[in-house]
Parts: sequence; C-alpha cells; structure tokens
Amino acid sequence: MAVVEDLHAALREAGATVATAESLTAGRLAALLTEPAGASKTFRGGFVTYATELKHTLLGVPVSVIETAGVVSAECAAAMAAGARERSGATYALSTTGVAGPDQQEGRPVGTVYLGISGPHGETTARLGLSGSRAEIQRDTCLFAVDELLGLLRREVRGVR
Repeated sequence: MAVVEDLHAALREAGATVATAESLTAGRLAALLTEPAGASKTFRGGFVTYATELKHTLLGVPVSVIETAGVVSAECAAAMAAGARERSGATYALSTTGVAGPDQQEGRPVGTVYLGISGPHGETTARLGLSGSRAEIQRDTCLFAVDELLGLLRREVRGVR
C-alpha cells in the first residue's frame, strides 16, 4: 500500500521510528505497518491492549483518565500513544481506541474513534466518526492513523507544527 510505504520513507528520511498502541484495531495497525519489505528499519513494535486494565498496566494510562474520560476518548488515545512511545523507545507512537461495534460503548455510538500520536513535540489526537461494518471501521481507522502520522512528519520536515 503506497501510503504505508510513503510513511516508512518519511520515517527513514527523518531517522525516526514508530510503535503502536491498539485497542479498537486489535493489532491490525501493526500488521499494516509491517506489510512493506524493510519495515523493520522503522517499526519498533506494538501493544494490543484490548482489555481496559491493560491500558493502565502495560501503557500507563492513568486510572483517573479511564474513570473520568473513559477508554473511548481523546485523553485515553493520547495517554496510550505516550505510553507506547516511552515503553518502546520509538520516536513516534500511534494509538487507536473507539467503538467498532456491534454495540455502543461508554454511551458512544459505533464508529466513534480516537487516534493518538505521540512524538518529540508531544501528543496530538483526532476524533473520527466512521460508518460501515466492524471490519471497515477497523480498516479505515488504520488508514487514517497512517495518514495522520505521515501528515505530521511532512509538516515537521517543513518546520510547521
């Protein structure tokens, strides 16, 4: 997939690496990022924290975030990305959390997705409102995550934040 190859090229050019922290996508983002040959030069590894308690124990998401904002939130996505970056030693980390269906979660409808990116300049998040089947929501989340990080890298190369 061209956008994934473009992301790896941008990471190589920046001398950077990436890691993942996934809930909603259950490892699909890591699988997508490792499809291209040579991905091992820029992909450090990933965490699949489907269970809520693993977000805290493996990634260090504060219990206060889980109890107050919930796991389907920008705050959780940012904390997941920060934890993955810290624990993996990657330059950047991508996180995914949300509701793929079939039922709502934490009062949020199916298709509510949060992406997190942690990098040298801090954390950013994006909220997506997706539709489609469970598989389509997971796939689209992965593609949006790759595109978001690629966009961030391109802005940072140009000196724009």
